Amino acid sequence: MPSIGKRCHELRIVDEDSTWRVVYRIDDDAIVIAEVFKKKTQPTPKDVIEACQRRLRRYDDIVG
Repeated sequence: MPSIGKRCHELRIVDEDSTWRVVYRIDDDAIVIAEVFKKKTQPTPKDVIEACQRRLRRYDDIVG
């Protein structure tokens, strides 16, 4: 998902009555889960994108 950052992807999981999304980033030594949410609209909500970006920046600051 380039809208969130490099190496970011979205996994789609279809349940009986819902569609779930897992937003994650693949690093050299880890797979970082940024968000899991129930998909209700076609585009990814702006607040989800912003939360993922914020969480990944915080992760990068801590891990270095």
